[in-house]
Amino acid sequence: MSKPQHPQSTILHQGSMASSTQPKLSGTALVHADDELHGLEVAPSISVTTTFRAANPLEVPKAEFDMWDPQRHVYSRYTQNVSSRVERVLSKINEGYAVTYASGLAASYAALVYFQPKRVAVTAGYPGFPMTVETYERSRNADLPVIGIDDEFHVGDLCWLETPLNPTGEARDIKYYADKVHAAGGWLVVDSTFAPPPIQYPFKWGADIVMHSGTKYFGGHSDLLCGVLVAPTLEKWKELAHMRTFLGSMMGSLESWLLLRSLRTLHLRVPRQSDNAYGLVQWLAQATKGTVYDGIPSGMISKVYHSSLQGVDARGFDPKTQLEGGWNATFGILMGHEMYATLLPHSLEYFIPATSLGGVESLIEHRVLLDPKVDPRLIRISIGVEDLEDLKDDLRKAFQEIAQHPKVLELVQ
Repeated sequence: MSKPQHPQSTILHQGSMASSTQPKLSGTALVHADDELHGLEVAPSISVTTTFRAANPLEVPKAEFDMWDPQRHVYSRYTQNVSSRVERVLSKINEGYAVTYASGLAASYAALVYFQPKRVAVTAGYPGFPMTVETYERSRNADLPVIGIDDEFHVGDLCWLETPLNPTGEARDIKYYADKVHAAGGWLVVDSTFAPPPIQYPFKWGADIVMHSGTKYFGGHSDLLCGVLVAPTLEKWKELAHMRTFLGSMMGSLESWLLLRSLRTLHLRVPRQSDNAYGLVQWLAQATKGTVYDGIPSGMISKVYHSSLQGVDARGFDPKTQLEGGWNATFGILMGHEMYATLLPHSLEYFIPATSLGGVESLIEHRVLLDPKVDPRLIRISIGVEDLEDLKDDLRKAFQEIAQHPKVLELVQ
């Protein structure tokens, strides 16, 4: 694969708690990146048509159909106005060329089809991706070995690096794995779902393709399914877009419209979620020291997992350098007992007990219910845009109620 090339950056800089040169996502880009595809309407209509009236060849000169810049739409499996506009906005803010898909897993499958790897390297992370690898393997009618990201790489390997990592929110060193897999003749896909712009820009660190589950922060309202692959060049975008047409995994018209609406406020939502998460993580981490802290009973929390708590590793990787625009807004906490983890999601007022992440509302889940391989004490929390002190108060009250719950009191008798 050729060295990534990027469109001109739209990022400005300002101070922050994560970095002295934190990127600020451009609201102007989010609102106007699709202006050249704009019609007379201020707000786009929802396009429900599957097909479009053909031009009279005696009146309109025949021209090659350009999926990136369609002068006319032909069939919505190729392009339609709102999905084209969504991809322009996503391309601008991701500093690449974005292709949208019906879901994050559809995007993951498309990446496998695109690279046709000899082996896939993946360690931990979202449990849906290994199932996608198994499904892709069936289509090949041949074995597709799966190795770990810290195993030795060979020519044709695809390293699938999720960072920050689901469900703990801990960061991995993109540049290290990019250098490692490229030296062996392979490729790196970075699943950056937990760190959308302006938090992380994986092309800067050597990614060949960037993947997002757009269902999460890009959608931001828990009301659409979407996947995104970002290519470094227009040439690669055209390859992916052509393949998507015949995989049949494009987004629906309503979902495209919802996504375009949501992207307009990404620069307002994500920094707020990031700041809230950072504040909660620092507060909760103080309660892991075996004593009562700010109303949180002792022994309630054993550990807090988050990129801001990692520090610099033995290779010199500092998460705050890679997460240049703030901290990820999803993290994990390890409760002191499995019963605490069972009770917590249903003891809160503002946190909704539900899976997924990235929405404006804070979500909390007992992770073992979705992923039986994790520690049954693990809780995953996705932070929304509520007021930080309200979220603290909600958690504090819940911790206190759990400490006095009959099921918990039985444990100490």
